[in-house]
Amino acid sequence: MADPRLPSAFLQAGNASFRDFLAIQAPELLPGERTLPAGNAGDLAPHGTTIVAAPFAGGVVIAGDRRATMGNVIAQRDIQKVFPADDFSAVGIAGTAGLAVEMVRLFQTELEHYEKIEGTTLSMDGKANRLAALIRANLGMAMQGLAVVPLFAGYDLAADQGRIFSYDVTGGRYEETAFHSVGSGSMFARGALKKLYRPDANAEECVTAIVQALYDAADDDSATGGPDLTRRIFPVVQVITTDGGHRMPDDEVAAIADRMIAGRMTRPDGPAAYQDGGQ
Repeated sequence: MADPRLPSAFLQAGNASFRDFLAIQAPELLPGERTLPAGNAGDLAPHGTTIVAAPFAGGVVIAGDRRATMGNVIAQRDIQKVFPADDFSAVGIAGTAGLAVEMVRLFQTELEHYEKIEGTTLSMDGKANRLAALIRANLGMAMQGLAVVPLFAGYDLAADQGRIFSYDVTGGRYEETAFHSVGSGSMFARGALKKLYRPDANAEECVTAIVQALYDAADDDSATGGPDLTRRIFPVVQVITTDGGHRMPDDEVAAIADRMIAGRMTRPDGPAAYQDGGQ
């Protein structure tokens, strides 16, 4: 007997996409379906900035700084920009912070819904495609200045390797062959990783290179926040391996940042590129 407390739509067979179900039953709840007044709304909402990801031998790391800006004002100093998507993937957000967090929550629900309906998890490519569809649905908002451009990373159990996907505001999906960064400080972060990144690095070495890259981004980009030693605010770092993903404890990230900044006292522009296996 049907449960009288549930609408009939909840009891009908459908596909495995939670977003498609929501688009039919309550489209007004989707981030991209809201109506905005004419004009550019980009300066009215806080923006998240730099996200960096890089694979290492046995996994992948994705990390983000903690600053959100609104025009020339620091809107928040400790925002979280990196979130687990499921057990083996994570997404970092750049762009309009409020919409980006909503999109991440919808993406998390989308993956969980698929797993419950199909009894299995989506492939890494399937997850990347689902996120692309959510970004594409936000195109109208992006055209009014409320763009969301995430960075997606995870461990592909079938391929036995870490993988990274970047996107544009139209939902275009691009797999990156090595490290990548998005956000206003991305060009400076990628420049740092060109000299510091090694594909054979272990997890701690990869995290160290990424923290160095975020520091360099903050050094040249006012919208990116570096390690805040007085408030003890450090990047959010997600490490994903064949055993699953976890957020690196703040005290471990702090220890890496403290060592890095101590080294910068004698070398402000950072370490030299690796040569012949060393620095």
